Amino acid sequence: MQKVYSVEEYIEEHGHFKDALITLRDIINSTELEESIKWNAPVYSLNGKNVLSIGAFKNHCGIWFFNGVFLKDEQKLLANAQEGKTKAMRQMRFENTNDIDNKAVLSYVKEAIENQRLGKEIKPDRTKKETIIPKELQQVLEDNTKLKTSFNALSNYKQREYCDYIAFAKREATKQTRLDKVIPMILEGVGLNDKYKNC
Repeated sequence: MQKVYSVEEYIEEHGHFKDALITLRDIINSTELEESIKWNAPVYSLNGKNVLSIGAFKNHCGIWFFNGVFLKDEQKLLANAQEGKTKAMRQMRFENTNDIDNKAVLSYVKEAIENQRLGKEIKPDRTKKETIIPKELQQVLEDNTKLKTSFNALSNYKQREYCDYIAFAKREATKQTRLDKVIPMILEGVGLNDKYKNC
């Protein structure tokens, strides 16, 4: 996906949901939230704190509430994108403009703003997790001093990304393929998912 520089550009790029996105944007812009582009999508904030975002995909568009876990959700409009993984974020999905109840959406947006004012947010867990190096990677690190130095220079988070990527492969052949893929990246000092972080 190419980088977008404005909300208008984002909406044009997702033409199949253009009307729905415009409707959602109009509802949100009737509040005091500030509009910007972050992570290649429209994001709305209050005093510099992200409150919600709108986005479009192949089969739906919607609103993502960054701290949606605190919303009452009396109308049962919210879903957790990744059950068991996503702690705070909740989303409201729409398949077309007719699915959007303007009054209901506005009430959720206003509640999210009020929650932000009250400082309701889940703080990320900053406790250091132990990095368990899979045996396949450990062997290569022991045999290659330059690779070991590069790996040790990475942040704990980036080391863990590489370790998990290899360890979670089910087949030995897949582990080897993944290992072959990451060795040049480790030597470059880049993280596994760095190329996606500035999208």
